[in-house]
Amino acid sequence: MTDHVLTETAGGVLTVRINRPDKRNAITQDMYQALGDALVGAEADPAVRVVVFTGSGGAFTAGNELADIAERDVLEPSGPTARFIRALIDTSKVLVAEIDGAAIGIGTTMLLHCDLVYATARSKFGMPFVNLGVVPEAASSVLLPRVAGPGRAAGLLLFGDTFGAAAAAEAGIVTEVLPDAEALRARVADRVEALLARPAGALAAVRRLLHPEALVAELHTAAALEGVVFTATSKTPDAQAAIARITKR
Repeated sequence: MTDHVLTETAGGVLTVRINRPDKRNAITQDMYQALGDALVGAEADPAVRVVVFTGSGGAFTAGNELADIAERDVLEPSGPTARFIRALIDTSKVLVAEIDGAAIGIGTTMLLHCDLVYATARSKFGMPFVNLGVVPEAASSVLLPRVAGPGRAAGLLLFGDTFGAAAAAEAGIVTEVLPDAEALRARVADRVEALLARPAGALAAVRRLLHPEALVAELHTAAALEGVVFTATSKTPDAQAAIARITKR
């Protein structure tokens, strides 16, 4: 387990912290491996009922490490990114996200898999894939229209603009906006405690009903297709030039 992904299990809760603050928690392939390991391990542990995702240093994550996109196939089916996405789709655990600061790229698309998302008012979201010459991932082409509506989803994905916590809440991506990090931590702790107070069997049954088999199958199909198209577009001159411009800043 890389020290850029920290995990702690206590009282039925697995906390997964993205911990690369000097790079705004940008996610490398090793980190995707650790994130996937954490989710797969939680799925195999009946004592874990809730998984909480958070970040270090005033950011959730700036998204995928851009150098990796330029240099390798980051969404190859057998690779760590695709495995993490499949684990997000398949998990039976209640997923909670605690967002303070940047939640960009996968930092936004992974939230579409979370059942509850809490964010500070200062948090920023965005899916700037098109600006990098690539396409969205994590089955967001299916989930975002389902959550935000087709028109709003099209605008967010076609323009790739950054948007704030209030807009994320209006789009259905964020459950609740909190004024600051202290209020955020307190609210997440309260909501997780409330979840754990519910009957375990009923809670798990509701989670299954919210993620029926037909939807899970559709998300796997979408994620696989997105991976193929992402790989193809990442190799184009437009993508290579866009990524080079950003990484040289």
